Amino acid sequence: MIKSSIFKNTNVFDRIIKIIRVHSKFYSSNALEVNTNVIKDVILYKYDNPNFFKYVNIFGLCQFGFWGYLSHFAYTTLRDAPVQVTENTPWWKKINLGENKYKNTITVLCFLTGYGILVIAWMFTLRSVRYLVLRKGGGEITFVTYTPLGQNRMLTVPLSDISCKQTRSSAQSQLPIKVKNRYLHYILDMKGEFKNTELFDHTAGLRRSWS
Repeated sequence: MIKSSIFKNTNVFDRIIKIIRVHSKFYSSNALEVNTNVIKDVILYKYDNPNFFKYVNIFGLCQFGFWGYLSHFAYTTLRDAPVQVTENTPWWKKINLGENKYKNTITVLCFLTGYGILVIAWMFTLRSVRYLVLRKGGGEITFVTYTPLGQNRMLTVPLSDISCKQTRSSAQSQLPIKVKNRYLHYILDMKGEFKNTELFDHTAGLRRSWS
């Protein structure tokens, strides 16, 4: 009984070892077979949704116009009307909105709010990737992004100058990519289509560290 059980356990371990060897061999060879030295330009990623970004920028412009009007209204309409303060006057009635310090503060805050919304809409658009292209030879990547006016904007950088902050499989809604010496991240919306997943994972999808 003891010998037979030992023999069975040995067979089980042998099978497990064989499976592990086959598994590791498959993935290591599969990784080596990915040829990043492409003979022509290859689209790695595509997200074609111009209407969404058109509405985003229309929203930003409308907000800028609205808050700009409030800023102008506050500066030109609020009048200095001193309040007669007594012991029973509530604190909010003591505030004279026409006083310069309040009027100027409201004017500046309204303008900055509208301007900030517009800038955020523009920057989000300029950093949203429409196409990600691996250039011929595999040494460079081209980011094709949206613009507030609807045209495309292109940026070509060496592959060594980009770093993907997450893996493609772990990203939920967006996949950020950092470009060396560039502020903010370029954004890949996960609703887009990865045209060549293996090539993406071994080029643009790698995390790199710069000294």
